[in-house]
Amino acid sequence: MEHKRLTLFAGHYGSGKTNIAVNYALLLASEGKKVCIADLDIVNPYFRTKDSAEVLEKAGVELVSPQFANTNVDLPALPAKAYKLVTDKKTYGIMDIGGDDRGAYALGRYVPSIKEENNYRLVFVANCYRPLTRTPEDALEVMREIEAACKLNFTDIINNSNLGEETTADTVLASQDYIKKLSEISGLPVFAHTAVSSVAEKLKGKLDPVISLDLQKKLF
Repeated sequence: MEHKRLTLFAGHYGSGKTNIAVNYALLLASEGKKVCIADLDIVNPYFRTKDSAEVLEKAGVELVSPQFANTNVDLPALPAKAYKLVTDKKTYGIMDIGGDDRGAYALGRYVPSIKEENNYRLVFVANCYRPLTRTPEDALEVMREIEAACKLNFTDIINNSNLGEETTADTVLASQDYIKKLSEISGLPVFAHTAVSSVAEKLKGKLDPVISLDLQKKLF
């Protein structure tokens, strides 16, 4: 799996961006890379990258999260430290972008530097089982809204189709026609498929690549 220096995850609200961002950061760290993850999700105050602060710290991953994250402040402030991800070229940066176009506006301030370096992957997190992205066409509409908001085009798709604890290997395999169609109409490649560890094991040899996920525990 090829890694870009910057990997940004965005998608519909509740698509699983945060969990994927955390697990991808841990994957890079396990390969011996210097990693920093920034939580730019200013839309959802209840399920944040900061919830995984302890496991990230143990893995040597630096976490940059909004000021007052995991508090009752309605709109956390983005830290200036987040600029480190676009200025420190020796660090692999991961960005967790907020849900839909509203959260994507937060990315806008970093876009000029991201485009200048041109070593990034902006990944659309797709879940065909979410109510408002049931069809590839619905998902494409969300993609275009996010692109318009952040002024940066998606480069890849990641298939995070799941039904929570009810997810099986067949659940993921049943999403393949959806993901192929979304890839076709968007013109974007499928970067990877995701599944919790127990399901990912059963997908070996059927899908490639599969990123194995350990689910994030919500602290608040």
